[in-house]
Amino acid sequence: MKKVMLSLLLVALLVAPAFAQGGQETAATAQKQIVLRLADNQPIGYPTVVGDEEFARLVGEYTNGRIKIEVYPQGQLADEKSAIEQVQFGGIDFTRVSISPLASFQPLLNALQMPYLYRDADHMWKVLNGDIGQFFLDSMQEKGFVGLVYYDSGARSFYNTKKPIYTVADLKGMKIRVQESALMMGLVQALGAVPTPMAYGDVYSALQTGVIDGAENNWPSYDSSSHYEVAKYYSIDEHTRVPEMIIASKITMDKLSAEDQAIIKKAAKESQAKQVAAWAEMEKKSEAKVRAAGCEINKINNQAEFAAAMAPLYQSQLNDAQRAWVEKIKAVK
Repeated sequence: MKKVMLSLLLVALLVAPAFAQGGQETAATAQKQIVLRLADNQPIGYPTVVGDEEFARLVGEYTNGRIKIEVYPQGQLADEKSAIEQVQFGGIDFTRVSISPLASFQPLLNALQMPYLYRDADHMWKVLNGDIGQFFLDSMQEKGFVGLVYYDSGARSFYNTKKPIYTVADLKGMKIRVQESALMMGLVQALGAVPTPMAYGDVYSALQTGVIDGAENNWPSYDSSSHYEVAKYYSIDEHTRVPEMIIASKITMDKLSAEDQAIIKKAAKESQAKQVAAWAEMEKKSEAKVRAAGCEINKINNQAEFAAAMAPLYQSQLNDAQRAWVEKIKAVK
């Protein structure tokens, strides 16, 4: 019996250091894990959140879980503008935002969102994924951000309760709801319509009661807002393509090694394909839904006519440096 007890004691003494070492390694691993937060104001399943989650997954995969990015959709951490501010000061590590509010922090970005700037989606992606797009991502550093990748938000077109839009003359005198933005108000005014700033939540009833004649947005928004129920005419003019962007806090990135920064940038770029595919699928479903509902869909006759009407807007809204970038963008084949 004594021999058995001595044997068990000896085994315990031999095994204990191994367990202690394992516990220390586990603790060390836990201490080394970096947890970062990414804010998005869209709901779960929305294409930008799909992209965010792919970005987080890739970072986890490339670091074997050492860096974990937690995605917070539905504005859980902050609304879009507040999220940008918190990223700038390091309170949030990443956010996915439209470049429209981001342009108030980096005005150069206005050059990327001008009306009738891109010939089509292919042209936009050649710009954004090329040297020009990289310049604008890099330009965020001087404002306290690190630009990581562009995401898709489709193209916006006009819809109304009256008639199909084929020419600029067809818009004359129409009351069109716009965001409270000098650029969007100027766009609608340049086309001869009456810009009517209004909260998004008020648009349905305003269309229904005739307070406004129309509005403008992309396919998924036209669908999800149910505006197609009261504004049956959707005219594809694709007047603006406003990219989304994932930005990182420069404060956060500066705390990471060069290797980890490179991993984050690589993962962000690679997540783009999944986000763009998710957006395309959502657009396809929304278009099919509104067509099935009996909406009248048409393409404008001559986009060049609409683009030509924007000349005064390009002069009033952009400075010389921004206009120079616009010319470079237009020159991309």
